[in-house]
Amino acid sequence: MIRHTVVFRLRHAPNSAEEKDFLEAAKALAAIPGVERFEQLRQVSRKNGYAFGFSMEFADEAAYDGYNRHPDHVAFVEGRWLPEVADFLEIDYIPL
Repeated sequence: MIRHTVVFRLRHAPNSAEEKDFLEAAKALAAIPGVERFEQLRQVSRKNGYAFGFSMEFADEAAYDGYNRHPDHVAFVEGRWLPEVADFLEIDYIPL
């Protein structure tokens, strides 16, 4: 199992229509084959400047690779993520 996580900060004003639209559009990632347990999270720690997080799981590396290559994921990254995300940190985990 691979748990894919990313924390990020958007270029949009907090609670703006643009912020809400981005988060709504991101929900489509959950429908990509192989994605399990998709979550959108609000980051609440004062220890960093990130505002949101996404978390999802994949059964194995093949499922994760399929997600990364899937046309819907590629389109989201190119059309929404790159222009709208100001900063991010991606971490992928496997159980010990």
